[in-house]
Amino acid sequence: VMSILLHGDAAFAGQGVVYETFHLSDLPSYTTNGTIHVVVNNQIGFTTDPRMARSSPYPTDVARVVNAPIFHVNADDPEAVMYVCSVAAEWRNTFNKDVVVDLVCYRRRGHNEMDEPMFTQPLMYKQIHKQVPVLKKYADKLIADGTVTLQEFEEEIAKYDRICEEAYTRSKDNKILHIKHWLDSPWPGFFNVDGEPKSMSCPPTGISEELLTHIGNVASTVPVEDFKIHSGLSRILKARAEMTKNRLVDWALAEYMAFGSVLKEGIHVRLSGQDVERGTF
Repeated sequence: VMSILLHGDAAFAGQGVVYETFHLSDLPSYTTNGTIHVVVNNQIGFTTDPRMARSSPYPTDVARVVNAPIFHVNADDPEAVMYVCSVAAEWRNTFNKDVVVDLVCYRRRGHNEMDEPMFTQPLMYKQIHKQVPVLKKYADKLIADGTVTLQEFEEEIAKYDRICEEAYTRSKDNKILHIKHWLDSPWPGFFNVDGEPKSMSCPPTGISEELLTHIGNVASTVPVEDFKIHSGLSRILKARAEMTKNRLVDWALAEYMAFGSVLKEGIHVRLSGQDVERGTF
């Protein structure tokens, strides 16, 4: 399995989750043994000039925090892009570390069909409108090299257009929406044939009071004999034992009951997060 994340330039530079993910990338319990980050650097946040959006020249500079190699590549050169992506994959496979591919490119139009980027970026978009589109640029190069003929190129374009047109036509015939086709992980038997969920009744999950008392007692004792425990902690344990005895439950004890009952069934429970170790929650 290879982990690949696709980012926009504005988000990569400006969203905290990117920085956090980098800092988790090499921790023993979190690592994916290297992620390939592909940044489509086309000034997606074009309403804000880069010099007003970040303090460093490249949106990818945030990756330097973990010394990840960063490849800046001209997206108008598809062969260079392919080469750089191969090198990135090789880096990840060899060193199991994150690597970043910065696709330096542009948006021909705005965010969507209704958007007019000329309002906020007139000079840049005058330049963009003069650019030869990458497909035409590359096709002309291949035809000039004799790698493909004009006829072969036109046939490929027609073939692709046909795939899109046929899919569009077929989409109009769909009367039933099959939810399970686009769910991340279709649970077997969760939906009926019409794509509707089956009845949502849950099997009873209750456990006996005897078992709850047992979990409460275990959760309010120390497993090691003659272990000197912090007085603040022993107060909490005492209060917890008292609650169990009086058949009372607060949030923390309820959580213990839930974890304990799952563990009793032999199911592994893993707690993860910054406050878990000191037991805040």
